[in-house]
Amino acid sequence: MNKNIEQILPRVQKPARYVGGEYGQVVKNLADVTVRVALCFPDTYEIGMSNLGCRILYGACNDVPRFWCERVFAPWSDMASEMRGAGIPLYALESGDPVRDFDVVAFSLGYEMCYTTVMDMLDLAGIPLRADERESLTPLVIAGGTCAFNPEPLADFIDLFIVGDGEETNLDVYTLLEAAKAAGQSKRDFLRAAAAIRGVYVPSLYDVSYNADGTIAAITPRDDAPLPVVKRVVSDFNTAYFPVTPVVPSTEIVHDRVSVELTRGCVRGCRFCQAGYAYRPARERDAETLLRQAVDSLKHSGYDEVTLLSLSTSDYTKLLPLCDGLLEWTEPREVSLSLPSLRADNFSMELMERVQRVRKSSLTFAPEAGSQRLRDIINKNVTEDDLISTCRTAFAGGYSAVKLYFMLGLPDETDEDVLAIADLSNKVVAAWRESKRNRQRPLRLTVSTSHFVPKPHTAFQWEPQIEPREYLRRVELLRGALKNRAISYNWHSADTSLIEAVLARGDRRLGRVIERVFRAGGRLEAWDEYFALDRWTDALTAEGLSAAFYAHRERADDEIFPWDVTSTGVTRAFLARERELSKRGTVTPDCRTACSDCGAREICDEGVCNEVRHV
Repeated sequence: MNKNIEQILPRVQKPARYVGGEYGQVVKNLADVTVRVALCFPDTYEIGMSNLGCRILYGACNDVPRFWCERVFAPWSDMASEMRGAGIPLYALESGDPVRDFDVVAFSLGYEMCYTTVMDMLDLAGIPLRADERESLTPLVIAGGTCAFNPEPLADFIDLFIVGDGEETNLDVYTLLEAAKAAGQSKRDFLRAAAAIRGVYVPSLYDVSYNADGTIAAITPRDDAPLPVVKRVVSDFNTAYFPVTPVVPSTEIVHDRVSVELTRGCVRGCRFCQAGYAYRPARERDAETLLRQAVDSLKHSGYDEVTLLSLSTSDYTKLLPLCDGLLEWTEPREVSLSLPSLRADNFSMELMERVQRVRKSSLTFAPEAGSQRLRDIINKNVTEDDLISTCRTAFAGGYSAVKLYFMLGLPDETDEDVLAIADLSNKVVAAWRESKRNRQRPLRLTVSTSHFVPKPHTAFQWEPQIEPREYLRRVELLRGALKNRAISYNWHSADTSLIEAVLARGDRRLGRVIERVFRAGGRLEAWDEYFALDRWTDALTAEGLSAAFYAHRERADDEIFPWDVTSTGVTRAFLARERELSKRGTVTPDCRTACSDCGAREICDEGVCNEVRHV
């Protein structure tokens, strides 16, 4: 390790974040490496090391002998200050080498509030922020993740975006870069060639013009660049790369456990859910494959917990047999099994008995809305009876801690819908009281609400977000109605949700705003202690833009969206139809019940959508 780094570590919190050397990290001989990749997660070590997507990308890259991927996380404010003061550039954990010396600087974008941290990490690395200021082929700055489905706010800074599943697309880009380096190719020529790769969006190859009212007039590709860029899909998910020898952190992280990915995509059609649409078609791994991956990962890491991940875990078709197989191995070793993202409409006593066999924790459900009317509008397909029946089952099995998640500000929400959240919560309390087993144990019911953010590529992408003051009025209305002592109520920041909506629905003019916010001190803004609304409103005003234009305006039916440069495969016509059905309160069945002809299966030659639907 660099001696300068050693000298500053005693002055920072949690120095283990910055030293590397963890069990399972990959170190290679530079003489054998043709492409070096700095995989950058624009948040802290504890958050980034908990991210399964980053573990997959790290392992998939290092599985190729001639490529070397290293990890980079955003330093906390104390470490960032010490690094700047000592002239230490941002470095990778495995080698300690400066990020600016790598061939590829790859950012994983899972949440819009990380954008200023991307700026901060580039600046701390000594890499020019703007793509047009980086004339040489390397370092090539790329980005992927869910936020890449609307890449435009970061278009000025990123050389190319990976749209969709990244584990195969990244390797295609690295292979092309390897050849470009060997041939002495220019950056411009390389980017033209990269644009031909399925799932690659190169912002510099597109011109955007605007109408007088600020809406987009046209998006014009150049040099035969595709429009739209259709996302990449890993079609054979069962054989797709999975890291069974992950890096084991040497300090505590948020999700300190083994995680296995049951499915990618979702058969449900919640109209607000960007991930549900973006990662269609739904794909499953075989139970035998998952069992092997979980056991191998546990053996390698020594963790005492394994969690089964998906957008809707209880929709996995072989969940009970998988749990039984896992428990044969985990139970004698006192390794617990956790299942997040459960649905209230298919939770069972058999499933509950398996989950609690080693260690019992709280149960979490997301009804999203308090009234059936509003749940039908958002196509949640969960009834009040489903939730209450599930809670009765859980309470009868000995559970006394339940978390319920809702959104405020959904399209067509009324005060009656808000108060219905309190009514539903009170019915959960009543169900607990009816349970003879739990009468002597206090109930802990946590109700949480977030501020609805209309996201790109969803049925609600045309809808406005309610203003912060109205959101807070509804928060107070609900808080006043939640009077039972067993219920605790948490709500998400209105100010942060406003800027999230601005960035989620924004165009490339916001690049100047993001840079202004960064120059004014913005970084790590997913953390409440670092977020400042004034920085954003001041920057928007300085650039002649407004938050209301992006967040609070209902979009015209035929408006050109910034995110029209990408395609999830789900057609705009389908999303418009779903929007109309929402206005009538008409539900759409899940993909296994009936195909809704969303268009996603057209992007997969193997017809995965049909296979999953008929499992």
